[in-house]
Amino acid sequence: MNAMEISLSGLDVEWRRMEICALNLANLGSTRAADGRPYVPLRLVSGPAESFGSLLEANLQPQGLQPRGVRVQAIEGARGTHQAYEPGHPDADAAGFVTYPDISQAEEMTLLLKSSRAYEANLVALAAAQQIYSSALQIGRQS
Repeated sequence: MNAMEISLSGLDVEWRRMEICALNLANLGSTRAADGRPYVPLRLVSGPAESFGSLLEANLQPQGLQPRGVRVQAIEGARGTHQAYEPGHPDADAAGFVTYPDISQAEEMTLLLKSSRAYEANLVALAAAQQIYSSALQIGRQS
């Protein structure tokens, strides 16, 4: 896998992470998801496409193994819910409590900013790899 493919895998993961953050922020005040149950905030878990151990073992072999970038490992429920006493709300239970997702707007915005910075870093790395490959082609044409 070359540097451009690794950067592209990072772009894909960070884009998906930003989508999850946007979904959580959009459901900040939601009382129910589409299935009628309370909305549970989501978290994207990412990691290397190959385990470190397999890369280490493969690089001891003559042919070796190249890094394969990153990938989405899972999308899971991050936290639960919290209840607020609002007896007049249409989604209140018999005791007058409404269930809301336990989403921190500050945490989601911080993660969104962090993900956008990582996305930008992958774009810069992609542009640098493209420039290096282009320079190598120019050197090859001159010789």
